[in-house]
Amino acid sequence: MRKGIILAGGTGSRLFPITQVVSKQLLPVYDKPMIYYPLSTLMQAGITEILLICTPVDKPLFETLLKDGNQWGISLHYAEQAKPNGLAEALIIAEPFLNGEACALILGDNLFYGDALSTLLVDISSNSQGASVFGYHVANPTDYGVVSFDQFGKAVSIEEKPEQPESQYAMPGLYFFDSRAPHFARQVKPSARNELEIVDVINDYLIAGELSVKILGRGTAWLDTGTPDALSEATQFIAAIEKRQGLKVNCPEEVAYRLGLIDAVQLKTLAQPLLKSGYGEYLLRLLDDSNNRVGPASW
Repeated sequence: MRKGIILAGGTGSRLFPITQVVSKQLLPVYDKPMIYYPLSTLMQAGITEILLICTPVDKPLFETLLKDGNQWGISLHYAEQAKPNGLAEALIIAEPFLNGEACALILGDNLFYGDALSTLLVDISSNSQGASVFGYHVANPTDYGVVSFDQFGKAVSIEEKPEQPESQYAMPGLYFFDSRAPHFARQVKPSARNELEIVDVINDYLIAGELSVKILGRGTAWLDTGTPDALSEATQFIAAIEKRQGLKVNCPEEVAYRLGLIDAVQLKTLAQPLLKSGYGEYLLRLLDDSNNRVGPASW
């Protein structure tokens, strides 16, 4: 059974002064806390046991907001990362929680949206061997970890923020690993940034010939929210989609209801405290939609 990890640590220094007193992942992206988006993505992948890693200061805030996850039919656990020592450290921190199981690691400031994305996530999550990551065409690959391919479309190298990238394909912050990931993470040496880089873990799988790279096409949106401009753009994107379609993006209550993790009575109970904001009214409308559980959807 694959388990989930959300890394929501760090100082959010690129968003100062906004994040000097609150975690970046607790900031709003339009009508929901940022953390709802990666949480919903893991739920769409069929993952219901999730560890959230955050700073000791922010842990009580996340616990107040998300509780133990039971309200959404999932199980949430918490762990602390005292300092932002790199993404690979999340796998080491999570090792007791994983207890030998495969995992999906998602960054707390990454948003995913796309047609039938949930179907793709479930398909990847069902394969417990090796590692799977994504490639997403970007205009500025020097800002990301970049995956390059040979003439047959097979991944041949992965570099972290290369000065001269060999492709335009960045790796979004969502990674699927088998049970060996914590072991590989423990072998990683600190980089020039004095961090344990997730790229080094992924390269272990690449060298072993056990890495799969899935390309996210033009119908899928990947947004990160690490800067004021990126946060603003993400908010505008989510607002435009929701206003146009009348459907919410990455709403954990809706995802839980569509997946059958909670029933109509539970959904109605969740909606009641949220009625004044309009969020609760949206949840109640789901109860009147006879097609709300039909087919894959972009949640």
